Order: sequence, then structure tokens, then C-alpha cells
Amino acid sequence: MFFRKTACAAGLALLTLFTAPAHAATDARANKTLHLFLSTSETGLDPAVASDLASLNLMENIFDPLLRYDYLARPVQLQGNTARGMPTVEDGGRTYTFHLQPGIYFTPDPAFKGQPREVTAQDFVYSLTRLYDPGLKSPWLFLLEDKLVGDAALKAKFSYDTPIAGLQALDKYTLRIRLNAVDPNFLFYLAMPATAVVAREVAEAYPAAGQIGNHPVGTGPFLVKEWKRSDKIVLQANPTFRPTVFHTEAKALAALPLDARAIASALEGKQLPLVERIEVRIVEEYQSRMLGFLKGEFDYLEQVPESMTDMVLENGALKPALAAKGLQLTRFPVLQTYYMWMNMDDPVLGGTSKDKLALRRAIALSYNSREDIALLKKGLALPAQSPLPPNVLGYDKAYRSPVGYDPVLARALLDRFGYKVGVDGFRTQPDGTPLILSMHTEPSTVGRLRDELWRRNLNAIGLRVAFKSDKKTEIIKASRLGKVQMFETNWIADFPDGDNFMQLLYGGNVGRANYARFNLPDYNKRYEEARLLSDTPRRRSLYFDLFQLIHAYTPWVLLTHPISADLQQPWLKNYRRHPVEFTSWRYLDVDPAKGRPAGK
Repeated sequence: MFFRKTACAAGLALLTLFTAPAHAATDARANKTLHLFLSTSETGLDPAVASDLASLNLMENIFDPLLRYDYLARPVQLQGNTARGMPTVEDGGRTYTFHLQPGIYFTPDPAFKGQPREVTAQDFVYSLTRLYDPGLKSPWLFLLEDKLVGDAALKAKFSYDTPIAGLQALDKYTLRIRLNAVDPNFLFYLAMPATAVVAREVAEAYPAAGQIGNHPVGTGPFLVKEWKRSDKIVLQANPTFRPTVFHTEAKALAALPLDARAIASALEGKQLPLVERIEVRIVEEYQSRMLGFLKGEFDYLEQVPESMTDMVLENGALKPALAAKGLQLTRFPVLQTYYMWMNMDDPVLGGTSKDKLALRRAIALSYNSREDIALLKKGLALPAQSPLPPNVLGYDKAYRSPVGYDPVLARALLDRFGYKVGVDGFRTQPDGTPLILSMHTEPSTVGRLRDELWRRNLNAIGLRVAFKSDKKTEIIKASRLGKVQMFETNWIADFPDGDNFMQLLYGGNVGRANYARFNLPDYNKRYEEARLLSDTPRRRSLYFDLFQLIHAYTPWVLLTHPISADLQQPWLKNYRRHPVEFTSWRYLDVDPAKGRPAGK
């Protein structure tokens, strides 16, 4: 599967040049509108800066990285995007050479002074260099930091005009990237919105902090037509988007499952995108999303809220009345892990002394995953055996955690290591002082339900817990500073490799994504070897050791991997959720004949 463009894709037969007239695609998408929602407000649309889910969804359709994922291939596959195909790889995997498609243009902007502005290799040099700009404080710097040859010069004294050997435009359409060491996941980074191309003229025309994020100028299939912050965003098909026609080779088509094969056939020969407009609403309340979908206001709903599954499901299936209306239900295993981390620097439960190890292990043993999945997740989750969810590289379906629900063992551990039960039924610390655990939580209905589950689990082994409610963004900020004792959160894969999850406990990431502040030399040493390897037997062996260290020291309580219940309307065409990409908007179409309500 790939897109037919005015070039060839690496490893595939030479394709014929695209010749279909642009007006044919425009006519085909005329008056077609997608109606969608995002569950949180966007922050800004600057690829180097924005990291919230809502902004990433939007930027994926406005900006263009070098690569992107094949829409239908499973397991996932990368393919050329602004690059003509996959790069040439040399020097044992340390040098990548990309050849850009000619004729890719930024959407018109006053910064270009009325002239068409074509994308060049130098634009990618500039865009990737932006991640190093200390003024931007990019959360994505870790993708490149210490990996590009010569990038120490950018960190020592930053300038956009400082050339480095690791990032070079060899000519107008040729980009060379050189790495200090092999990184098996490097190409995944180049399919992320963070590495998308932006124009220097635009960034310099809006230099104030955050201004380029308020003024997105990209090369993607859509552009921003209307933007009411935290309320409504309207995207319009980009009239200057390069001709891109969907095409599937016969051999690849035959290998697809039936549902994907039907989508591939429907998309064959179609120029992307397929709709003229996308109207996106910000809908933060679960009930408003669900009711809006059921009234036909939204074309699909991903991840039915756990607290509202009874509105649409009956005995695990879509309710007959909804099925009769043509609604469709799909279960999707999300590349996501829920976990409750514990601060390894905290004076109450941090450290590696035997009593602290016993306390953290007892907390893990108190967690009742069966109750969590049945009551809170409504059956739409799998118990987490390791940090890795199914379908990421490195996942071992046969691996089983040695730490399961066992409150009897938890109580015995606490008894043995001096956590005595007082007259009030709660335990004290080994030195006799009161023991009160502190868990941060979010102020929502789901947050309160989870609080009650944890309270019940911990009280059952004699541990008292107090909850501190705050917004998740504030909790994460405090976590990076080491000021949060415990918090339940989740991680969604940025790319489909186990390294994206195992790095969450690497000592070098303390103060960043390593909220547990876990810094164990034995873990660090094995992780540093594993991150240089692809999905090989040696890396799987190292991952097994890392799993065992996590269970032994218990910086995390592993919880669940969610299974998303996704709903779509009968008039929506070509929808198939991708494991990694945030959206499928460029492939979606609507069929008015299938009954979209009038005025929707």
C-alpha cells in the first residue's frame, strides 16, 4: 500500500506520473464535511512546541514530516511522505539520505510576499534545528539530542545558522542526516508531527512567543480556515496540496484482512483528501460527546467512556436499536499502558531499603486488576503484565508478571518489615510514626471512581491514603520536580516500539517522562544496550531482565492496557483506526445517501 505520487517509492516499481486534473478532485470533495470532536482543548499549532493530544491531532493534518505510516498495513509500515520514498541507509545505519518530492508548496502566507514557496531540503534542516532552540524549550528535543553528529555546537551556543555535519542539505531536494550511533527507531521519529517542515520566513514573521503556533502554515492536506480557541476549529482542503492518489499493489491487497481490503478498494485511485471541510469541536464532557454522537452531530467516537458503555453496549455487543440504525462498533487495542507510579525519592515510600521495597510491593499486591477491568473499564481492558502493550515491537505475549493481586501476601510483607497495625486499624511506619500515603488525582467522575478503588484496595491491607485533586497538567509539572508521591497515569505510544515505554524508567529521563524518578544502575545499563538494538533475541532477553527489575523494585504498579470501543456513523466511509497515527482524516469520506441528519 502506498500513494501514487509524481515519483517512485523506494523498493517498489516505478509508478506512472500523476496526470489527473486538480479540478476533478475538487469537484469530488465539494460540499463534503466531516464533523468531529476533540476531547481536550488545543494549546497551539507549532510542531516543535505542542505536545498535547488535541494539537497533535490537528498538526498531523496541517503539517508534513518526511515519512508517514501506511494507512492499512499491519504490522505498521513507514512510507515516503514529503520524501519520495524511504531513505538510502549507509554507514551501518548511521547515515540517511532523503530525496524530497519536487513541487511541494507551503500554503500561501504574507510572509512569502505573494510568491509560491516550495519546500526544500534546507527547510527540513531549519525545522529540525528548531527543536534545539532554547527559546522554544521543545519537549521533543529528546528525539534528536546527542544523536546528530555535531549537535554539541547547537547546545553550546545556539544559532540557526550554525552548520552541523549531522544535518545537511546536499542540494535543493536532498537531505542527509548522520547519527553518532545506530538508533533503530530513528525513522519513526521522522513520521511524527514534531519533525514536520515549517518555513523560516513564517517563524521570523511571527517571532513573539507562541505566535507561530497561532499562525500555522504547513504543506499538509488541510489548512486552518476558522479557529475559535478551545471551541471550534474548521479545516479546509488545502488547494495547493500536492497531487496524492491512493494505490494498493495487488500483492499487498491480497494480504489485507477483509475489512481493510474493502477500504483499500474504495480508496483505489482516489485523490486525497476526500472531503472539503472538517469541523472540529472541543467537547470535554463525556456525556456531551456521547449524546452528540448519538444525535448524529459527530461522525465517529473513539473510546466510548467507561462510565457510559451501558448507553451503547449490551452483553458486550452494540445495542440492537443502534445496530438497526447502521451504527458500527469496533474494538481496538490501543498502544497504551496505564500505571501508577511511586516517587523513588519520596521519604515515605522511596529508596531501596527492605522496608521501602516491602511497602511498594504491598501496594502493588493490593491492586485488584479484575475489579478494575470489570467495574471501571467495563471489560474493555487487558491486565498489564509488563510496561509493553500488545502490538508494539518487543511485546512478549507469554510473559506473566510475578506480582498479582494478593492482599494476604501484602499484609504479611508489611507485618514482617515493621508496619504495625494501630488501634484505628491502620499501619504506622517502622519507627512508629503515622503512615499516610498521598495520591494525586484528577477532579472528574472517573477520577473519583478510581480514588474509591484505590482507597478500598489500600485500606484492605491497613494503609491509609489521602487524595490531592488537581488538573493533570499541574500534576505532571509537579511530578517532574519530584513533588508528587503517587499518581495513576498512562502512556500512549509515540512510535510502535518497546523503547518508547522502557525509556519511562531510564535514569537519564528523571525530571522528564520518568515521573517515578527511578534511577537504578542495573536498569540503566541494560536499557542503554537495549535501545541500540532492533527487535532481536538479545533485546528481548534484556527486556525480560528489565521487566524483572521493575517487579523487584516496584517503582510502578502495572495496571491495564485499554481496549477502545469505537463507534462510527453509517454514512462515514473508509474509517479504520491506526495504531500510531492520531487521525485518519485525509482518507475519510461521507455518503449523504446513508442518512446524515439534515443540517448536520
